[in-house]
Amino acid sequence: MPYSLVLNLTPQSPIYPEFLTGRHYHALFLTLVSSVDNVLGDYLHLSNADKAFTLSPLQIQQNHKTHHKSHHTLQCCHQRPIPAGTPCWWRISLLDDTLFGKLTSLWLNLNPKHSWHLGSANLYITSILGTSQSIQPWANACSYTQLYEQASDSNRTLNFSFATPAAFRQGGYDNVLPTRECVFNSLLSRWHKYIATAKAV
Repeated sequence: MPYSLVLNLTPQSPIYPEFLTGRHYHALFLTLVSSVDNVLGDYLHLSNADKAFTLSPLQIQQNHKTHHKSHHTLQCCHQRPIPAGTPCWWRISLLDDTLFGKLTSLWLNLNPKHSWHLGSANLYITSILGTSQSIQPWANACSYTQLYEQASDSNRTLNFSFATPAAFRQGGYDNVLPTRECVFNSLLSRWHKYIATAKAV
């Protein structure tokens, strides 16, 4: 089942732009995984296979009116430090039921006073959302069966919106053009991979 989780975070010290990058988000995620399953954390760190998760850039919490207008796009980079005490959120998507299941104890036993590190900054995870909210549409979950049953057998027009800059790996190169081959071959390969896992579970 694909899960889209939103972690609400509060930094206890400034987060500088050099730590608001993909490799630092990846390191934080692996730290979260390793806190409940060291073996899984090491596997995800060392594996060269397609990742069963995606990580958004850190987002600064907007007021309801501003957030409602811009919820289809995400801030992809930060030019200035995020000050201590600034409410932030971070989206983690999981494609593999097994991965979500192994992390359940992390979500259920969250200690809001436990400090985590993003680069040199300390931060607290204050809550985790797993279902869509009126002011936070980025959290949700839907089973592969539901996705299949909701699909149309006649409508072949699909609308895509890229919320952050995207690139597609082709051989040894990255392509920024969202051609149909790049988009659909990637989606199809993941569908076959994770729907098989879901059926096995």
